[in-house]
Amino acid sequence: MNLKDITLYKILIALMVFVSVLALFGGVMEPDSALYASIAKNMVLRNDWINIYVRGADWLDKPHLTFWLAAASFKIFGITAFAYKLPSFLFGLLGAWYLYKLAKDIYNEKTGLISALIFLSSLHILISTFDVRAEVYITTFTLAAIYHYYKAHYHSFWHIVAGSFFAACAIMIKGIFVLIPVFGGFIIYWLLTKQFKQLVKPKWWLAIVLIFIFIIPELYTLYVQFDLHPEKVVFGKTGVSGLKFFFWDSQFGRFFNNGPIKGKGDVSFFLHTTLWAFLPWSILFYSAVVNLFKKKNRVTLPAESVIIWTSAAITFLLFSLSKFQLPHYILIILPQFAIITALYLQKLEGKSLNVFFTIQNVLAVLIFVILSAVAIFFGFTNNYVAIAVLVILLMVSFLIFKGLKTENLLARSVMISVGLMIFLSLFFYPSALKYESGMEAGNWLKENYPEARASVLMYPDAYSFDFYAQGEPKYFWSYELLDEFKEDKNLVVYTPESELAKLKKDYGAEVLKSFEYYHITKLSPKFINAKTRPQLLEHFYLVKLH
Repeated sequence: MNLKDITLYKILIALMVFVSVLALFGGVMEPDSALYASIAKNMVLRNDWINIYVRGADWLDKPHLTFWLAAASFKIFGITAFAYKLPSFLFGLLGAWYLYKLAKDIYNEKTGLISALIFLSSLHILISTFDVRAEVYITTFTLAAIYHYYKAHYHSFWHIVAGSFFAACAIMIKGIFVLIPVFGGFIIYWLLTKQFKQLVKPKWWLAIVLIFIFIIPELYTLYVQFDLHPEKVVFGKTGVSGLKFFFWDSQFGRFFNNGPIKGKGDVSFFLHTTLWAFLPWSILFYSAVVNLFKKKNRVTLPAESVIIWTSAAITFLLFSLSKFQLPHYILIILPQFAIITALYLQKLEGKSLNVFFTIQNVLAVLIFVILSAVAIFFGFTNNYVAIAVLVILLMVSFLIFKGLKTENLLARSVMISVGLMIFLSLFFYPSALKYESGMEAGNWLKENYPEARASVLMYPDAYSFDFYAQGEPKYFWSYELLDEFKEDKNLVVYTPESELAKLKKDYGAEVLKSFEYYHITKLSPKFINAKTRPQLLEHFYLVKLH
């Protein structure tokens, strides 16, 4: 093992972490991030950690742990975007550490470091530092559970306890389906290696019991909020059980598309999602997977490798067959993808190394050219500074990491992610988030009308306004509801352009400020082009009633 290479990988990991920190100082994005942040904010404002409210009404969709973690951060650091993003970022680093530990124990330290580096620099992990949802938490908790259960094969009872605790945490983030990537790989490994006795060993059944003990806080909160109150209207009907939704509708209901929340499945969805989500490593990863189908490439690997492959495979298959699919689901198995890619990378030599060196070089140039084009067409204030930074990074990576070597291939690929992270943190998102009108309106209102009673009229998805406005905004779904509060001199209404004429005519509304809106998590060429952007923009207003 080359100490120089190990040092290089550690430096690259540190660099990746450093540039990722920049994302913590940006805004919270709509819809999911802002929704989750506003839920956690309401928990703190109401001092109620049991009931989940959205728009002032009971909300049943995700389990509580995501919101508990964010709310705890708000208690410590205040209700800010930084405080919302920080726990997810720290747990992402914990996930990288567990990935390093798992790969190191099964293979060696070099594989562990390369795996962690690939994971931290993959595109969807980078995006998740800006657009913070629940998936980074799930990824870390499932990976930690796999690691501790792997150690439980050979070590003490406490690894069973730790594994079950993290598995329970994953369940309290997403639901019981997370047990599939946790246990699926082990079960198939035991069957393939004829370790049938493992299936009946008391420690594994104890693990299941412990998981159900550890999820009692989630079960209790669901029971208190919903099962004790069948009169509550949820999903448009009464008599909804929170426990039934947690164990069935939110998981099997989505998979079979017969629950209250439905989607449209496409078997190939995650094949092309992985292609962009795992950049700049996706081409190497797909090649690594093909390579594993050849028996001669598997015989030198430890038998425990089966746990990694099959955990990823069955989860990927499950996602692909599901009728409810979202791109960020793939994050859960990116650690396994990273290990598979790391193993393949280390075997590259001669012609194959040269081929992938060329591919990654072309990819680097192509991505930096695309980002430069985005800078020009979007019209950043400092667009030429952004381009200069990209050019300098590209030149530095080509000048420093010269020679046909695996570590240079790795380093140049990581520099793609470093450049992308700097571009997004310092240039792109600060400019794009100006079109998140809820955030802009909430911040403007706090600065200019700190005593205002924030409210929303005839618009259901003002999640960023919920988060950034002072207090917990009141939602008006009709003008009859608005009439009950129109005498409130501190009332300020956030509303879409469609309601402005009526507000002016019937309520003598005074426009305090107008804001432009675009759904920035659904980017399009027309939005990126400053000339065509106005065609896509919606308009929202803050108004006072007279």
